[in-house]
Amino acid sequence: MTRPSAQARYMAGMVVDATGSGMYLPLSLLFFHHVTGLPIERVGVIMTAAALFSLVGNPIAGVLVDRFGARAVVVGGYLVRAVGFAAYPLVDSPLTMFLAVALVALGDGSYPPSIQSFVAAIARGADRDRLLAAQRSLRNAGLGAGGLIAGAALGLGSDAAYRMIVLVSAVAFAGAALILRTIPVPGGPVSGGAGTSGRDRTASREAGARRSGGYRLVLRDRTFLALTLQNVPTAFGYMVLSVALPVYVTQELDVPASLVGVLYAVNTVGIALLQIPVTRRLIRYRRTRTVAAGAATFAVSFAAFALLAGVPARPVALAGVFAATALFTVGEMLHGAPLSALVSSAAPEETRGRYMAVYQFSWAIPITLAPAVLTALLSLSPVSMWLLLAAGVSCSALTMLRLEPRLPARAVHARTQEDPQDPGNTDDPRNTDDPRNPEETDDRREATATQKAGVD
Repeated sequence: MTRPSAQARYMAGMVVDATGSGMYLPLSLLFFHHVTGLPIERVGVIMTAAALFSLVGNPIAGVLVDRFGARAVVVGGYLVRAVGFAAYPLVDSPLTMFLAVALVALGDGSYPPSIQSFVAAIARGADRDRLLAAQRSLRNAGLGAGGLIAGAALGLGSDAAYRMIVLVSAVAFAGAALILRTIPVPGGPVSGGAGTSGRDRTASREAGARRSGGYRLVLRDRTFLALTLQNVPTAFGYMVLSVALPVYVTQELDVPASLVGVLYAVNTVGIALLQIPVTRRLIRYRRTRTVAAGAATFAVSFAAFALLAGVPARPVALAGVFAATALFTVGEMLHGAPLSALVSSAAPEETRGRYMAVYQFSWAIPITLAPAVLTALLSLSPVSMWLLLAAGVSCSALTMLRLEPRLPARAVHARTQEDPQDPGNTDDPRNTDDPRNPEETDDRREATATQKAGVD
């Protein structure tokens, strides 16, 4: 019997993960309210305080990825979350609730930099874009399936149903860890032992110098920092579907609350069905152009939501809401997978974990602040909120296009072959003989000089 490929096993792990997450996410607040009897407001405060540990887990994971490898950190993060979820039924006070949620948050924080580094390790070039597209598609399907299972379980209306859901989620995380643990990671650190060639020993010393540079090298790489910062407005834009849109359509446009779930389904089902075929057609284009087009589509959808505030006819407003949500979904398909592939390809392989950890802050901070910021803007002026978001994502699109000449060719072009150990790889911007990179940026030159000083 033929063993499934590495990418097939990876996708199986993502489906198991997403199904378990989809079961728990819709009832996170309700579970602790039900188990502890605490007021829902206090449960929310405790969960928010404990969730701050995810910001701690992010930079720690970056260091661990570069030291022990992405697969080890991904598996470890899954197991930490499995233990945390298994402890949820034992919660009986605010303190034990805080500790359990903090443990899960620590695992959650380690996930984004480690999983992006893991994907970069097992798939290169256009295969990376295809794998990320399949991941987004199947995760949406898994989250939806998990939500349906949770809804059926809660229909029983018993304490056992709540406990069963979190325990199944714990088993799902443990199962995902076991599946991903079987995936081989190509390559690995170069040994500097007696049996290696001079070129390998030099590569090993250079890799060690880059690892020892740590986060200082990332902070000196101004191109990558600009790539990270340009994502902040778009990350806020991603949050409108779960934070701002339900309030806006029900209170400002007088759309029935029952249709909010339908709008969410338009997005999740659309991505589940269309992300893979869309990405297959996008691979021929530059990732930077595709990401910019996605951000521009977001801007158009936000402007459309703003215009709907002045539409008096309810049927027209309702149709406009669905059209704007469909536009948002198209923007997400254009933007999400290509950006993930671009960022992981732009990072040097030896310090990819730390690069991904720094980049992840462009998501973590907006996700943390979005509920407060977006609801405050909604209370001041709903139209202004949409226009401000449209302006922000437009700036992100323009910045991405400005960054294109400064990014490595392997990051811009999906079909470029990546081999950082190959001196003939002229797509690496660290190669100063690259005729396609005649103007090496100051930040890359400074980082290279630091690396060479460490080798010497």
